[in-house]
Amino acid sequence: MIMDMNTDYNKELTSEMREKLARVRHVAFDMDGTIYLGKKLFPYTISVLDDLKAAGIGYSFLTNNPTNSVADYLKKLADMGITASEDNMYTTSLAAIDCIREKWPDAKRLFLLGTPSMVSQFERAGFESCADDADDVPDVLVVAFDTTLTYSRLCRAAWWASRGVPYIATNPDRVCPTDRPTVLVDCGSLQRCIEHATGRKPDIVLGKPDPTMLEGICRRHSLSPDEIIMVGDRIYTDTAMAHNAGAVGVLVLSGETTLGTALTVAEDARNNTSPEFYPPDLIVRDIRELGDLLLASRG
Repeated sequence: MIMDMNTDYNKELTSEMREKLARVRHVAFDMDGTIYLGKKLFPYTISVLDDLKAAGIGYSFLTNNPTNSVADYLKKLADMGITASEDNMYTTSLAAIDCIREKWPDAKRLFLLGTPSMVSQFERAGFESCADDADDVPDVLVVAFDTTLTYSRLCRAAWWASRGVPYIATNPDRVCPTDRPTVLVDCGSLQRCIEHATGRKPDIVLGKPDPTMLEGICRRHSLSPDEIIMVGDRIYTDTAMAHNAGAVGVLVLSGETTLGTALTVAEDARNNTSPEFYPPDLIVRDIRELGDLLLASRG
């Protein structure tokens, strides 16, 4: 089922939506729930990527999860059969690196609350990682989803936040989705912990729905916002980021969000009862359906 949010949910696409799709030069893919689910690649993913490449449409993979380096994510994709390069990946770690270079160009030393894999990404970019030491003063504090978190480092991060050190967080997620019988406390919850202890919120919170990652992709590939699609399975992160960046937002029903939830959000937005959520421009069953629409728009 294809639904154009501008047509009162008719199955026919409007001419306006066809024109939007025809302008697209790049697709930004959410990962889990969009190109794979858990550890299982969707059977149509590779054929969709091949079709986009043949049509001259570029693509990138985006994730709010900064625990792995780009190299780790590329290996994960390769193990699933997807050939990709660093140009195809954009993570919140890369967004944070770009942000620091733009906002604090003289910054060199960082206190990084994150996994060793994430720390290696920053060090590869030329930054130095500060120790858990009150005498090792950082230029910027970076707080991320940290599955290797230790109490002393959390306290040190709170200390630097209380001292007024520039402070950015990689993503707003309170928990990380999991099929295990546990709660994976994510970066948003660590931010609230630090705020409760110090009264300080981050100066900048990156990650979806913040538009920074899409803006970074636009700069990297010389794109205007209307030439890029953000496709994912979550309204409150994926298609919200598309809205915030001025890009085309496409919701797939292959992951978290159901059609009923999507239509409820759309109706609430039309009635202005949930102004914090923005309905997608287009709802499709999966990226195979989106790929077919993009190819048809070139026909």
